[in-house]
Amino acid sequence: MIRIGIVGVNYGRAVLLPAFRLDPRCEVAALAGSDEARARDHAAAANVAKAYGDWKALVADKEIDAVAIATVPSLQTEIALAALKAGKPVFAEKPMASSLDEARAMRDAAQASGLPTGIDFNFHQIMAWQKAKAMLDGGTIGPLRHVTVHWHVENYSIQNRMRNWKTLRDDGGGVLGNFISHCFHYLEWFAESLAGPLSGLQARVGGLPGDNELDTTVAMALQYASGPLVSLSMSCASFRGPGHRIEFYGEDGTLVLENRTADYMRGFVLSHAKRPGEMTAIAVDDPADAGQPDGRIAPASRLAARFLDCLTDAPRYKPNAAPDFASGLRVQQLIDAAQRSNREGRFIDVAPGEIK
Repeated sequence: MIRIGIVGVNYGRAVLLPAFRLDPRCEVAALAGSDEARARDHAAAANVAKAYGDWKALVADKEIDAVAIATVPSLQTEIALAALKAGKPVFAEKPMASSLDEARAMRDAAQASGLPTGIDFNFHQIMAWQKAKAMLDGGTIGPLRHVTVHWHVENYSIQNRMRNWKTLRDDGGGVLGNFISHCFHYLEWFAESLAGPLSGLQARVGGLPGDNELDTTVAMALQYASGPLVSLSMSCASFRGPGHRIEFYGEDGTLVLENRTADYMRGFVLSHAKRPGEMTAIAVDDPADAGQPDGRIAPASRLAARFLDCLTDAPRYKPNAAPDFASGLRVQQLIDAAQRSNREGRFIDVAPGEIK
């Protein structure tokens, strides 16, 4: 039995705890938060044996085999490095750090340790997305022409003018860390066999009227290595916005993923048109999501299972299953490029080979 310790009692308790518990190979053995009494209450309510008010105590616990982190980006690096030094595999949140240097340090430490790592980029584990990926890889729309991303919602932090990592860029967050990190990951994942990695981008980042420190909106042009362009428009300050829509246009057809609901994970509809036909919806079910209180649990459980696959023969760990710390570093490189593009007003090259 693999004993998991989770650092973070918000997302960690609401999503990662039930996601790991769906796999019988592991036990969530401890929770850690910044307040010991609160952590103890959450652990008791969730029937978790141990609770800590300091993540260092959880990492030092010899009965914990692996650590899952669900904290703000600015805390993840220190926790991950300590866990790896203690010989414990790490499953981290996105974005993996608050800077490119921190992300590189995490990747380097993971490589040096030989321990498995994982990153919770969970959109690509939605079943409708898996089906879309299979169709793209199978040549359903032919050679790729271009991709568009429209993601317009109003999130809780912006509704309430909250000043936290999700709205402020200083701690590795803001709209780039909170939302666009997902886009960077899934744009390369979807098109890896069709167009290669992203090779460059130009970005503008905006905020609320009168409070530009609150990052809310991104307009971006990107290009794949083989040439196709991506147009991306994202805002978490869109009252009654239409949701999240990704359009893939090819020589032979079109593929669309669209979610008009308020749930970020549930509600995606997959549609396809083959030239010269009309758009047709494709039914996709996810039995693992049935009865779950949160739409993020089922996708996260599949990532947790991939992470656990690498740990089952410990200490003879298997190679990482993507997305891992190398994947997280790649996304951090793209975030850094978008930040530089916004500051400097120019196109930035982002070839993966440039990461040292």
